[in-house]
Amino acid sequence: MATASVSGSREKELWRRLGEVNDPELDEAITEMGFVERAEVKGDGNVEVDFRLPTYWCSPNFAFLMLDGVRKALDQLSWSPAYRVKLHDHMFAEEVNRGIEVGRTFGDIFAELAEDKDIDTLRETFSMKAFKRRQEAVLRGLREHGLTDHEILGTDLTAYDAVRFAPGEAAVQKPRYRAALLERFPERQAGDPVFVTWEGRQIAPAALSAYLAELRGVRVNMEFNGALCRGLKQTRYKELDVVDGEPTLVDFIMDRVPARSAPAV
Repeated sequence: MATASVSGSREKELWRRLGEVNDPELDEAITEMGFVERAEVKGDGNVEVDFRLPTYWCSPNFAFLMLDGVRKALDQLSWSPAYRVKLHDHMFAEEVNRGIEVGRTFGDIFAELAEDKDIDTLRETFSMKAFKRRQEAVLRGLREHGLTDHEILGTDLTAYDAVRFAPGEAAVQKPRYRAALLERFPERQAGDPVFVTWEGRQIAPAALSAYLAELRGVRVNMEFNGALCRGLKQTRYKELDVVDGEPTLVDFIMDRVPARSAPAV
């Protein structure tokens, strides 16, 4: 009985850790995207993870960033297990899996495969997009909350933590934006403004609407890529269950096409 309890607890921890790894381009959890096909704690405590991307030709840069995130997540497991991560149905799966089997790191393997050798620059680009997407959701939420632009941009970390949103996108992104802000600006003090640009500049209240329009462009692009990615994966792997109510790529496009007026009779 105790063994079953330990096993169940470890399974939950495993999936929780994997759920903290994001697709770098979409800023969505790889578990939500369905990229983790199987994650299992074996009887001896070791861990096996099967990983599958939506297309055969997914950029090796993206694959590296996600698999490196998986590695870091597994390294944080409380019982420090040995683990095996296997990439399936990808143009570099053979090279990646063979390299892992002989003990090479993801960094060593992908250094030879990556299209862009400056992975750190690519990682920062995706971090910037995630920062902006999360920030936009919270800014819109505060406007809907009834705050003026001046009040919003004067919000410090203490006031930010006191805000309570109804369930929705702003509530989801509030803690995620806080994490992104402090990762970007670790020296941030409790009394400092929470809403600044990626470069750390103050945002003038009169400029907030234009700034939000810029952020919206980032979000729409990421949402479109996410819808496309889900559609490709569902088309490629028919056995995956479609989540009830999840929008398709067509739904996403049609939702953004202005409705045409009926022709005059």
